[in-house]
Amino acid sequence: MSATLLSMAFLPTEYPRVWTLNAPAPFADETSCQCQAPHEKLTIAQARLGTPVDRPVRVYADGIFDLFHSGHARALMQAKTLFPNSYLLVGVCSDDLTHKFKGFTVMNEAERYEALRHCRYVDEVIRDAPWTLTPEFLEKHKIDFVAHDDIPYSSAGSDDVYKHIKEAGMFVPTQRTEGISTSDIITRIVRDYDVYARRNLQRGYTAKELNVSFINEKKYRFQNQVDKMKEKVKNVEERSKEFVNRVEEKSHDLIQKWEEKSREFIGNFLELFGPDGAWKQMFQERSSRMLQALSPKQSPVSSPTRSRSPSRSPSPTFAWLPIKTSPPSSPKAASASISSLSEGDEDEK
Repeated sequence: MSATLLSMAFLPTEYPRVWTLNAPAPFADETSCQCQAPHEKLTIAQARLGTPVDRPVRVYADGIFDLFHSGHARALMQAKTLFPNSYLLVGVCSDDLTHKFKGFTVMNEAERYEALRHCRYVDEVIRDAPWTLTPEFLEKHKIDFVAHDDIPYSSAGSDDVYKHIKEAGMFVPTQRTEGISTSDIITRIVRDYDVYARRNLQRGYTAKELNVSFINEKKYRFQNQVDKMKEKVKNVEERSKEFVNRVEEKSHDLIQKWEEKSREFIGNFLELFGPDGAWKQMFQERSSRMLQALSPKQSPVSSPTRSRSPSRSPSPTFAWLPIKTSPPSSPKAASASISSLSEGDEDEK
């Protein structure tokens, strides 16, 4: 059985936070849970091997934790995972100590305590932690090791407040997270003060709450109005660009369709009216038919001469000329024309 499983099997009831994350970490002065297991001094090598098996290694980390951020959380994560089985106690200094030795804080002590209670790596929070760790404090809370970054922390007249902890072999270093700190966050706010003042005025805070003068309040509100107008103009420009792009796309589609239709129309026109088009052939056929229908049939130029008897002298021959006759208008006229023709034949005889 591994050391971790053994420690779980022999874990006292005063360490419920190690295995449950459904409640905030308790305060040390509000819980009756005290470490009752025999507390033998451990070396770092022993702790990293998972001993002792009957209790977790108690690790302590302290700080101000103002404007609790990811750098704080990463430091506590490192402290929590230094050993296979550890119990992390976090000490938070009070406002009085902090203002005395470090400076004014943004968050008050109650807010900083609550921020630590809700960090997943924290098992217990010690309020009003001492600025310099004493043997009595270490014994009271059965602390095995103290976790902090290895940079010497000069304060309260000491070059390094953790010097005696390091000499006792109880110090375990952690790594700082570059690029994030409480001082960096405050610097950003101070640098862009006007931006945040305008932001909070716009969100409903009063000038009195922001400690802003009457003139600056009017200036900030005017700047907010100008920014709103700029945003509206920007939105109109973006919508106009989108509209122009849509019109261009549709115009390209229309031009392309027009070109396709025009090519199709020209092709059909040439097919009908070109040099070898169907319309020309049809026109020629119809023209020839009309000419045939309009041209008259040719009559014989001369008729054969009648044979005469030898006794008679030959009479001159006459060519038969076509005589256009109109159809008789009535039966009487038809009979009259027939009788006249018969008389003419008799006279010839």
